[in-house]
Amino acid sequence: MPRKAKKGSPRYYFTQKTEDAIIRYNKEERAYMKQRIYNDHIRRAFDKLCENIIHTFKFYYFDVPSEQVKQEVISFLVLNMHKFKEGKGKAFSYFSIVAKNYLILHNNKNYAHYKSHDTMDVLDWNQKTRDQVAKKEEDEKMQEYVHQFVEYWENNITNVFSRKKDILVADSVLEIFRRAQHIENFNKKALYIMIREMSGSKTQHITRIVNTMKKYHQNLSVEYTNVGHIDTTSTGSFL
Repeated sequence: MPRKAKKGSPRYYFTQKTEDAIIRYNKEERAYMKQRIYNDHIRRAFDKLCENIIHTFKFYYFDVPSEQVKQEVISFLVLNMHKFKEGKGKAFSYFSIVAKNYLILHNNKNYAHYKSHDTMDVLDWNQKTRDQVAKKEEDEKMQEYVHQFVEYWENNITNVFSRKKDILVADSVLEIFRRAQHIENFNKKALYIMIREMSGSKTQHITRIVNTMKKYHQNLSVEYTNVGHIDTTSTGSFL
């Protein structure tokens, strides 16, 4: 007869405390507190959940290492965490299904469906930003630029975009930048799918909003390079 797992066993990596933390995360409005809740109470559970699903169901049909696939799935869970509703089932079951569906969708057997989406290239400006703002070895400066870029848009998003659906797309792009430490290994197609999932918008609409944000990025990166910071309190359009 198998021995019952002890409470400290890895089997208990996703507990009621994890679910409670997810609920707190969704209710919290302060960005720094959301990050603290995630780092302290959710990150490890998501990491182990994705790792177990990849190996248990043998999702090995990818062109990238399993660790990179795992990071993509974790980020997808984070970006969709707000969709979990308290009292509508257990968080473990919900996020297990979300992770499995993501992996099935991005399995190489189904991946060909997305090969025609050349518009994914619009998201390539994340890497271009790295090159324009600082040299590759200056990662800290890049991270600071991204932080100030996001802060600028948080102050100006409603000044630049007036329609609710435009604001939703722009905020979805910003959410990916807020998770910048996780997206460096993302393929552009996965990023694009996430924006569509978060905003509910079509490719053409997303591309238009992203192109507008790229124009701002060009000016903001010059400002950051010249003076060492972005005036994040500035309001209104300068295009």
